[in-house]
Amino acid sequence: MSAPVREQHPARLTHTSTASGVSARTQSLGHTQTQTHVAPLRRDGRLVRLVVWWMRVWQTLSAAMRRAWRWLTRTVTAAGLLIVLAATVGIAVGVAFGWVEWIVAGAAAGALLLLAVPFLFGANAYEVDLGMSDARVVAGSTVTGEIVVRNRGRGVALPGRIDIPVGDGLIELGVPLLLPGRAHAETLTIDAPRRGVIPVGPATAVRSDPVGLLRRERSWADRHRLFVHPRTVAVPATSAGLVRDLEGSPTRQLVDADISFHAIREYVPGDSRRQIHWKSTAKTGRLMVRQFEESRRSRLAVVLSLAEAEYADEDEFELGVSAAASLGAQAIRDGRELDVVTGAEVPEMVRGRMRAIHSLAASSPRVLLDEFTGVRPLAHTMPFAEVCRLAGEAAPGLSLVFMVCGSQVGLQRLRQAALALPLDAAAVAVICDAQAQPRIQSFGALTVLTIGLLDDLPGLMMRNAV
Repeated sequence: MSAPVREQHPARLTHTSTASGVSARTQSLGHTQTQTHVAPLRRDGRLVRLVVWWMRVWQTLSAAMRRAWRWLTRTVTAAGLLIVLAATVGIAVGVAFGWVEWIVAGAAAGALLLLAVPFLFGANAYEVDLGMSDARVVAGSTVTGEIVVRNRGRGVALPGRIDIPVGDGLIELGVPLLLPGRAHAETLTIDAPRRGVIPVGPATAVRSDPVGLLRRERSWADRHRLFVHPRTVAVPATSAGLVRDLEGSPTRQLVDADISFHAIREYVPGDSRRQIHWKSTAKTGRLMVRQFEESRRSRLAVVLSLAEAEYADEDEFELGVSAAASLGAQAIRDGRELDVVTGAEVPEMVRGRMRAIHSLAASSPRVLLDEFTGVRPLAHTMPFAEVCRLAGEAAPGLSLVFMVCGSQVGLQRLRQAALALPLDAAAVAVICDAQAQPRIQSFGALTVLTIGLLDDLPGLMMRNAV
């Protein structure tokens, strides 16, 4: 007998879910259908709207309170707060206990505070123009400037004050009563006793009452930077490098073609036939060629020590900066290829494992002197010999190196620094020692110049004919 035949129907899978978001999913063989239905929220929508409204109101009130607090702290001084407290407490206590004296005292304090309010008006009516006669001066000199305050408003501007920050100090200028359209000019005299960069401005108009209860300020975005260059002296032009002509200075490297003739040698395969010396060839009967010393333009480097421990005091460090700036500026004027290198800050945790130097921009004397305004002594940096070694590695074609340092660097360390330079480079050390007499010492290939004043440098260099 054959097996009974069972009727085949397409398989069908039905899944129904009746969660809060009602979803009905039906899957059949060959296709899938999905139906989704979201039931309406049963929460009270009014409560949600109330919470959202309250959050917006609170944010607005908080921002207004912060602005009011900033205005209060900027406008009301400590004396003004005491007057406000006296007025509030006096009137409140006088009314509560019937004390007429307290009421009078509180009313007087309130009246004093109200009388101070008109003095705040007029700060926005000012138009301030601040100008400087020069943006660059030499340490120890002064620079002049001018500030012009003009009343651009329609009403009378009450007397006020202009504050001008100059470095760590402050210049206060009184402004008289100004009619509409009138201006008041003041001349500024700024002292620049030390090398550095002095920020000047911005000018701030200060309106305050005579008692000093209220204060209002307005600043302008007119800022200036005064570059105070180190003092420099003129160094003899012939001592700014080794080059004495326009072509270059011969080196110890021998080449087949150049300008400086060295010797005649026998011809070897590969030599250029243009270098054959026919007179010597005729005499010896063998091909002889000319040999030259390689010429190159002089490349000068000024290496300045920035280690704080290598100088006796701050004045000695400033002497070193002035000496390095004088040498570098003269080299640029003479058209030399110049590298000015200083030590760089090395974090204490990696001292001995990290080497770093800093090169100053030397495209022109002004640019170089601007760079020297920001030079500062460093507590954590490499020894001077390592700085010279890195300077020699960065510029292998050096022909003359000036090493400028303080009196705390011994001769032994100076000789180590000279040995770290390229073999073809002549080394001249300049020791800055305010307590020493100017002198010249020679230690083999190293020449040491000791100066006590900056004016000693040109004379020593002329005597030594560097």
